[in-house]
Amino acid sequence: MKVAAIQMVSTAELSVNLAQAGELLAQAAAQGAELAVLPEYFCMIGQSDADKLRIQESYSSSPLQVDTQAARPIQTFLADTARRLGLWIVAGTLPISSANPQRVFNSSLAYNPQGTCVARYDKIHLFRFDNGTERYDESRVLDRGSAPEVFALPSKDGHTWKLGMSVCYDLRFPELYRGYATQGADLLLVPAAFTHTTGQAHWEILLRARAIENLSFVVAAAQGGLHPNGRQTWGQSIVIDAWGQVLASQAQGSGVVIADIDAAAMAKQRVQLPALQHRLL
Repeated sequence: MKVAAIQMVSTAELSVNLAQAGELLAQAAAQGAELAVLPEYFCMIGQSDADKLRIQESYSSSPLQVDTQAARPIQTFLADTARRLGLWIVAGTLPISSANPQRVFNSSLAYNPQGTCVARYDKIHLFRFDNGTERYDESRVLDRGSAPEVFALPSKDGHTWKLGMSVCYDLRFPELYRGYATQGADLLLVPAAFTHTTGQAHWEILLRARAIENLSFVVAAAQGGLHPNGRQTWGQSIVIDAWGQVLASQAQGSGVVIADIDAAAMAKQRVQLPALQHRLL
């Protein structure tokens, strides 16, 4: 199956970001991708954390209904684009309303080629970082999710992939991914907006570790560049195979990272090194 990791440098303008995402998704489809993964906050990286509240949407698995389109422009865009391009789309993250009016969920939504949302994952682990110069605390405006999410993708190659969903900071918690492997996941998704500081130190190391220890493919779609609010994200969107080898990547800037993932090769590696069967704890 051909997969695409979409890299963006999102701004505070929703319409600009959706237009850029649409162009990149069309490029991915034109190159033969069956699945495209957008980065975290693809729809907006605002001037402040509170900007997420301004564009929040209530969740709907069928936003193409006429009466809901105006209220859910991001979800309508995603559903319409998936259907128009015949593409599986995992929408990095967008702000989905919670019961607390001062907070939202940072939600990753998966759409099938018919435009139906087949899976929703709310980011479980909320990023906090303070090195004296950079300060981030997602809990100021985000409610954390509580449940992992796996969905099935029957690909044209005849293999039904099981995809484990995660977002950015989740990457530092290997138990989430080991749980996915226990459920049979063979493709791990990591849309992200890693800071330049933490990304330079840990991004690729952590991603390759998650692939190696779970003998699974990893598709990580990132924000990659200098944003209008002054934030600098690390980029390095990447596709990694089950042996931990990098299949394709892009350093900075917007673009499409394309790679073929081979279920048969992964199955062979899992037989040669049956580490998942050797777990004792």
